[in-house]
Amino acid sequence: MSELNEQEQWERAKQLMGELWIYILGGLALGGAGLWGWNWNKDRVEKRATEASVRYEEAIDAFTRNDKPRGLQLVEEINRDYASTPYAALATLVAARTHVEANELDKAAAGLKSVMDTASDPELRVIARLRYARVQSAQGKYDDALATLKVTEAGEFAPRFADTRGDVLLAKGDRAGALKEYLAARTGESKGQVDTELLDLKIRDLGGTPPKTPDEQES
Repeated sequence: MSELNEQEQWERAKQLMGELWIYILGGLALGGAGLWGWNWNKDRVEKRATEASVRYEEAIDAFTRNDKPRGLQLVEEINRDYASTPYAALATLVAARTHVEANELDKAAAGLKSVMDTASDPELRVIARLRYARVQSAQGKYDDALATLKVTEAGEFAPRFADTRGDVLLAKGDRAGALKEYLAARTGESKGQVDTELLDLKIRDLGGTPPKTPDEQES
């Protein structure tokens, strides 16, 4: 299951920067910083956001060219110099994927946990949590992964959490538990959050019956 690919992460970053301007402008107005202070802060934030976006694009390009050392160097720079921008979390997610592909699970886990705990954007924290749980499962830390996936309110991400719990339980050897979670993910309001066709395959592989679609129910 893919939560956000690099292109989607790039679009999310641009969206976040747009949303941040609302708070920046509102805060400056409420604070009565004055025209000079407003312009100075506006230019400073805009400059840093532009610089961070350039670094992020460079990191994506480096990873795409399989230049891992350069990509990781850029991720480190973004986290060091532009930690207040959304690009820091986004770059860390990309780096974590690279670590997973290289079977460097400890490094991937560290980066994902950092985003999960500190990212300013709630959606990025959720994405990091889901990926962190999958890495924990790959490390054989099944109970830790299930604990990571234990959230009070998953909201629209509930099907995705159920699907991920199913994968962890299946890896742990709990086929009945996995089937229960897959069915929960399949019957929830996914709104494109999960791949229903893949879920149906998982359910059938475990001897279950996928729920009928609305069209099938009407026939």
